[in-house]
Amino acid sequence: MQNYDIVVIGGGPAGLAAAAEAKKSGIDSILILERDHDLGGILNQCIHNGFGLHTFKEELTGPEYAQRFMDEVFDLKIEYKLNTMVMDITADKIVTAMNKTDGMFQIQAKAVILAMGCRERPRGALNIPGYRPAGIFSAGTAQRLVNIEGYMPGKEVVILGSGDIGLIMARRMTLEGAKVKVVAELMPYSGGLKRNIVQCLDDYGIPLKLSHTVVDIEGKERVTGITIAEVGPDMKPIPGTEEYYSCDTLLLSCGLLPENELSKTAGVELSPITSGPVVNDSLETNIEGIFACGNVLHVHDLVDFVSQEAANAGKNAAKYVKNGKTASTKEVKIKAACGVRYTVPCTIRPEEMDDTVTVRFRVGQVFKDSAITMYFGDEQVLKRKKQIMAPGEMEQVIIQKSKLADFPDISEITVKIETA
Repeated sequence: MQNYDIVVIGGGPAGLAAAAEAKKSGIDSILILERDHDLGGILNQCIHNGFGLHTFKEELTGPEYAQRFMDEVFDLKIEYKLNTMVMDITADKIVTAMNKTDGMFQIQAKAVILAMGCRERPRGALNIPGYRPAGIFSAGTAQRLVNIEGYMPGKEVVILGSGDIGLIMARRMTLEGAKVKVVAELMPYSGGLKRNIVQCLDDYGIPLKLSHTVVDIEGKERVTGITIAEVGPDMKPIPGTEEYYSCDTLLLSCGLLPENELSKTAGVELSPITSGPVVNDSLETNIEGIFACGNVLHVHDLVDFVSQEAANAGKNAAKYVKNGKTASTKEVKIKAACGVRYTVPCTIRPEEMDDTVTVRFRVGQVFKDSAITMYFGDEQVLKRKKQIMAPGEMEQVIIQKSKLADFPDISEITVKIETA
């Protein structure tokens, strides 16, 4: 059995930032475990720009952004193992992993940081009728094929889902010479950032059809065409609205799911809304000493926010290793209401929290000319007007410890959307 103070599971942007911050906070015994053959995670295949505007105040590509954090990990001489698959985590923080050099091995950690990222929702979860021909890819798989492997998935493309990866792949496939016929989105709003709709679809004349879905896939050996139809408020196709597109490729960009199989085996409580762990203000789960950050916690829109959150997790994991269990202090629940789908964190500890805690959330529908409000108990302490809010973009409020001190008996904080 090997012993480390902190084991970070995942060497993507979250894991790298968490490990670097833990090291800066005075913990030397840190190990990053990464299943891929490189550090950097999904950013290695995100060769488009738009990263780093918040963190570095400059526009970087995904690999450039990842390299900044990899360099920091190398400079700090933090240990890492590549091609290493973590098989199991127990509640007492024993991590079982394997690779071809060490075989199966176990590590006893004082703290574990979960940074496994997320995966794409598969076709099986979408219930699309038709055969199972070649030419159906998730958008992320197509991105890897084009940007890393150097293969073109197809020449005539239809994309289902308007998540950010789908939008970016509409532009990428066009630049590589493919014809993107249409992007169909089940919901009445796009799942991606507004800037990606403009830069990836509008700029290239690619139509976006909201409230549409794929109702049939044609072709036995290879996709030969697909049929889309409009859906009603009940999300069921409306007969008579079908449109046929000939194509050889269908890309699916229908949402991301936090990768939490390991979290479940450790007994970590998961949110039914985000599918990620339920955490407090220090990003600690219900299992003492196990922290979570990045897309394994909830799916972010910007990697800059992933890095900020992960640094916070690394700092708090280091504090936990140094000080041990914090005394059982009062917890205040953060309630999502009236259009707010969830909040991260779900609870805060007024005595233990930092001077400020950033609470991130997503709305459940498109809101226009509304306001984000926050209540301490029954008293409104924040009202911020917003012209437009959409599920594709994260929102946030900041809780100040000094303000919370004026409410010693508070048991609940509510974040909601109200009329402006």
